[in-house]
Formats: sequence, structure tokens, C-alpha cells
Amino acid sequence: MDEFGIISRYFAPLAGDGAFGLKDDAALLPARAGHDLVVTTDAISEGVDFFAFDPPEMIAQKALRVNLSDLAAKGAEPVHYLLNLSLPRNVTPDWLAAFADGLARDQKTFGISLLGGDTGATDGHLSVAVTAFGFVPHGKIVTRGGAREGDAVYVTGSIGDSGGGLAIFKGEQHVLNDADRHHLIAHYRLPQPPVAFATRLRAIAHASVDISDGLIADLGHVASVSGVRITVEGESVPLSAPLRALWGNDTLLRAVTCGDDYQIAFTAPPGLEGPFTRIGRVERGEGVHLLIRGEEHYVAKSGYKHF
Repeated sequence: MDEFGIISRYFAPLAGDGAFGLKDDAALLPARAGHDLVVTTDAISEGVDFFAFDPPEMIAQKALRVNLSDLAAKGAEPVHYLLNLSLPRNVTPDWLAAFADGLARDQKTFGISLLGGDTGATDGHLSVAVTAFGFVPHGKIVTRGGAREGDAVYVTGSIGDSGGGLAIFKGEQHVLNDADRHHLIAHYRLPQPPVAFATRLRAIAHASVDISDGLIADLGHVASVSGVRITVEGESVPLSAPLRALWGNDTLLRAVTCGDDYQIAFTAPPGLEGPFTRIGRVERGEGVHLLIRGEEHYVAKSGYKHF
């Protein structure tokens, strides 16, 4: 099957309004009165972000969700996406059908649709790139640059579970029970970005970032752009029981640097309550500083580095 046959059979059914059934070279993205358009893009690659043996539907969903995490961290509502595929020449119809089914499920879950993209063959590994579009009320985008001295630092979800799942695939089994192992692997394969939290986020947050490279590393971006110091109180970082079972006494230090969480870290006034955990504070100064039992702990590697 050639490129156009693949598009027609597997991806045209996912096309939304303005996509012309994926039969044109471009698409229309209608403006939304009183809103700003937010755009983000991320790619995932075999051997780096997923394994060749991962279920194709989960590979598709991970590619989409890592982008939805970025939109959520800006306070934006996702609406459409573009999909660029570099497919190995031995890809099968069954694999493509499962991949498209994963996208269809998430389109229904998150209320989004496909606008277009590009599909090509490669002699190398599978690569999936998504560009996602969302809307935020005019002037309400939450950037990395708004953290204020006196803010508290919060995170959604738990930290490190995806890194634990990756560690299992790399041979760290220990004495985990099946439920704990499944929990960690599921978080690695299928991120759970807090998309629905975007509306609340833009109402309370001064600065925000999605946690993709590691909690310490990504808070470092906020500290740098905002010109502040961020202090993380280690005992407050939310860590799951399965992750503690896997890593024991090393859980905190590994969790805050392993990345791939796709949760949101943000700064906002202290004293807030919601589906998030307070983990630190914003102060005068620079950088990110991790305190463990009141003592500063040097972090040699703050997170994942792409180069």
C-alpha cells in the first residue's frame, strides 16, 4: 500500500472539520473569537521514547498525549493536531489499524481531531511527530516566566512512575508484585496528562511547565525564565507506592530527575487546594534547590538531556 492508500484507509476517518478529508495539501483552522491559538510540537522515536514491542495503539496515544501535556501546561484546550509518520518498510496493515485505533480513542477522549500531516517510509526506526493546536482565552496563556517571589510550587499527579516503568524494561525487577509492575509500565507506555486541569490552571497559576525532562530540570526552566530561585521540599514530592517498592531509599532522587511524567508543575499563591500537591516555594535568587529533611542536596543530573 502506498502513502495515499495508507492515508485513505487508516487516517482519513480521523479527519476533522477543515481537513478536507485529508485529500488536500493544507487544512483550515477556524479562528475562535476572544481566544489565542496555542501551538506545540513533539516527536517520539523508537528506542528512545518507546520500544518496538510496545502496542501500536499506545505508541500513537503517547505521541499525542505528550503534546496535549504541553497545551495543558499553557492553560489551553486542545482542538486539532497534525501527524507526521516515518514508517519502517515492514509495517503491517494490522499494526497500522491498531495505531489508528489508538488515535481514534484519544480523539474521543479529548475532543480533538486530525487536520493532516505527512506519511513516509524509512529504512530506520519508527518516528512519530505530532503538532497540536489549542485555544486559550485571549491573554490568559500561562508561561514559564511568571513565577513570583512568595509563590508556592505545586505539581499534579505523582512523580517518577514513568521512569520506574522504563527501569523495569531495562531489567530492574526487584520483588515487585504484578499490580505494581503493571502500574509503572502503564505510566511509561501511556502518559496521563491532566488535560481537564487546564481551565483551573489558568485561573490560579502565575507560571507553569509540563514535566517531560524531569521535575528538577523543568522547574529549572521556570526559575531561569522568571529570574527566581525555586526550593523543592523533597518530603512533599508525591511518590507512588509502586515506585517506592521498586526503588526503595533511592526513590526521591531518581523520581525528580527521571522525566517522562507529563504532569504539570506550576507556581501560584500559597494555601491553594485541589488535585495537586504543594512541593516547594519561590524565593529571591536563582536555580532549583532540593531540600531533604531541611538540608540542601546537590543534584548532579537534573533530568534527561536530548544531546
